Amino acid sequence: MLRVNPNLVSWIAFLAAVGAGTAFFLGGGAFLGLALLLVLVNSYLDALDGKIAKMAGKASARGDFLDHVFDRYADVFMLGGIAFNAMYCRLEVGTLALLGVLLTSYMGTQAQAVGQGRAYGGILGRADRLVLLFLGGLIQLIVAPSGGVTFDVGVLTFGPLEWFMVLFAVLGNATAVQRAVGIWRGFAAPR
Repeated sequence: MLRVNPNLVSWIAFLAAVGAGTAFFLGGGAFLGLALLLVLVNSYLDALDGKIAKMAGKASARGDFLDHVFDRYADVFMLGGIAFNAMYCRLEVGTLALLGVLLTSYMGTQAQAVGQGRAYGGILGRADRLVLLFLGGLIQLIVAPSGGVTFDVGVLTFGPLEWFMVLFAVLGNATAVQRAVGIWRGFAAPR
């Protein structure tokens, strides 16, 4: 039997997310590099904690709840760190990205609350976001670690990391709507 405590793995993943969010907020080349490293740590450990719990025979509803709570706070810290750093993102864009991410997760758990089971489907899930967050941060690190560089598409002008926040805002909210429609359709038609 595996002797690793899955809750400890969840805590370490969460602390990595808090560190990543703080590093994104502080900004600049060194902190941006640290943020990317901590996003990788969070991603890796988040992918493992549930598997470790199952292998150790410690999987439980309580552990699943803790994992989801940590995941939501991790999302808020990491995206919030970017949203509140004016070098990388306008607060309005960051707020819409956070809303998209949180509403996506809310719809997933709301399906479970109404008896349809946890909904994970859609355009942009958490694993996708973490990959894109890393990619966006890497592009920002390569192109302009201290911000100040923007790319235009028509009338839209955003920095590298901010473009990814726009993506989270659009695809996150689209995923929330997609899940909501799926949940709605999961109810039996009224007679």
